[in-house]
Amino acid sequence: MNITVAGATGVIGTRLSENIRQSGHQVTAASLSLGVDTITGKGLDAALAGTEVIIDVTNAASFGDSATLDFFRASTRNLLAAASEAGVRHYLALSVVGTPRLVESDYFRAKMVQENLIRASKRPYTILRSTQFYEFISGLIDTGADGDMFRLPPAFMKPVAAGDVAALLTELATGAPLDGIAEISGPEQFGIDEIARIYLAANEDERQVVTDPSASYFGVELTDDALLPGAGARVATEKLSDWLYQSMGE
Repeated sequence: MNITVAGATGVIGTRLSENIRQSGHQVTAASLSLGVDTITGKGLDAALAGTEVIIDVTNAASFGDSATLDFFRASTRNLLAAASEAGVRHYLALSVVGTPRLVESDYFRAKMVQENLIRASKRPYTILRSTQFYEFISGLIDTGADGDMFRLPPAFMKPVAAGDVAALLTELATGAPLDGIAEISGPEQFGIDEIARIYLAANEDERQVVTDPSASYFGVELTDDALLPGAGARVATEKLSDWLYQSMGE
């Protein structure tokens, strides 16, 4: 099977491309650094030539302004047009758990537009919504920086290892399109403030975390369950403690 990964050099894309190769399939890695620009469309036709499945794991460089919407709108439209031209049989995209509940945020509104464009294209598709990656916990904590402390909400989340997300994307890519949405989460539930304390302690960082229910998450105030997946979500296996142990040793 020929599979194109758009966003192939990112946190998910690098793992995903390797997984697909190890599964015995042919991978075309597409990213700006490899000469494929999903915003302008440059290199897309060549990247999708002969492709049966495209996996869209692209992401915006910005997370909190109109540039985010501009990115996802232009990138998704160009990818869908190139997929149609190439006769791609399955469009698989990575999104975020809770997206429809968080559209007051510029970032999540942009992700909702991306999902809507994919659905409206009438192409066979699958959208995988994932919870926050362990690999991005540090960046999440930084959003709450307030002097020498962090103000973070107690809303719940079930973070997941990027490797587990890449493994499920590989599985979905080699199966039939769902023409719907799947979800994946990690095996454990934490408050955002709680997971910050665990992460900082593991890194011997003595800065304090202040629990603040009004603290925003990418520009939106959270309810307790806004970031939690539905009952049918795939539950990954790697626990936070195991991931921390491994990441500390790298």
